[in-house]
Amino acid sequence: MSSNYLFTSESVSEGHPDKICDQISDAVVDLYLNKSDQKEQVRVACETMVTTNKVIIAGEVRGPDISNEEIENITREVVKNIGYEQKNFHWKNFEFNCFLHAQSDDIAQGVDANNTRTEGAGDQGIMFGYACTETKEFMPAPIHYSHLILSDLAKLRKSGNAEGILPDSKSQVTLLYNQDNKPIGCDNIVVSTQHEAHLTKDKIFDYLYPIIKETLPDEWVPPEEKIFINPTGKFEIGGPDGDAGLTGRKIIVDTYGGSCPHGGGAFSGKDPSKVDRSAAYVARYVAKNIVYAGIAERCTIQLAYAIGMVEPLSVYVNTYGTGKLNDLEIRDLINKTFDLTPRGIRDMLNLSNVNYLSTAAYGHFGRESESSKYFTWEKTDRAKSILESLN
Repeated sequence: MSSNYLFTSESVSEGHPDKICDQISDAVVDLYLNKSDQKEQVRVACETMVTTNKVIIAGEVRGPDISNEEIENITREVVKNIGYEQKNFHWKNFEFNCFLHAQSDDIAQGVDANNTRTEGAGDQGIMFGYACTETKEFMPAPIHYSHLILSDLAKLRKSGNAEGILPDSKSQVTLLYNQDNKPIGCDNIVVSTQHEAHLTKDKIFDYLYPIIKETLPDEWVPPEEKIFINPTGKFEIGGPDGDAGLTGRKIIVDTYGGSCPHGGGAFSGKDPSKVDRSAAYVARYVAKNIVYAGIAERCTIQLAYAIGMVEPLSVYVNTYGTGKLNDLEIRDLINKTFDLTPRGIRDMLNLSNVNYLSTAAYGHFGRESESSKYFTWEKTDRAKSILESLN
């Protein structure tokens, strides 16, 4: 860039209709994995739709026998934990329909392993990973702060200290970047949140302003006239009653907020054999370790796979001119350091034992969990090996 510029990313809360669906779909993945003693053989491709007082699940599965009642129970538990007890969408009362069926044999024959190393990719496709030095989490700053505002608002709502705030909300953060592609300030923030009828915009602002001040660096907090709360005036009808939701419609929210390309595949509802999910996770793992090792300040990784084939068809690296090596040399380092086969990814990141529900709101990247088993793609344990390979 030859001059300063603005860049914007958005996030949505756990109560957004699409995110409800992502969480339900991932809860189904967890259910099948947790009840199986052969996790590597589990296959789940679960799609969810929500609308006014209805939840519909469909897709393909293979694994332990699980009843519709069990699936319905975890679905209601997910909705309850989000906090939906509204007249037109209540965790106790919504109509539930489940249309899961057995996985196609045509897909299974290309994916199943004949031995421990020959598991094929669960689909064709391209996946991207990204890391940068904009935040300590190695995430682009606009999406990072967008997530934090909403996750902190959800914590406040669930604590009981934000009376009248309801689960459905969205945020948008616009940052100012300098000519060196470094964020140097915040131009504006937008937050829309569902609320009860008695709650005024001023009161909602009172809830949100301390969160914004706590989230952003002190010198970045924009003036109050650049913080836009519920720009339409009110947001009383929300959640699935206000808008139908579907699994997989918030893929840019799930990843990097538009700061790098996206291959088009969603994550939620898919077991680790689906490279839409596992290869996107390992691409982040690779990119983060490259940046953490000091090899580059920004790094995009693209991986390409074909269904049933074991090795990636291509590995692409772009460090945007910030690399200490050229991108082809970094690609060679990656091929030496990481096993990018589907089984290699599953083993390297322990993907059979991840709690996928924990990933399904507020982003799949730049996060940690109390258990080291979760968000394993955020580890930086390969940085040392990368540096040793240079010698």
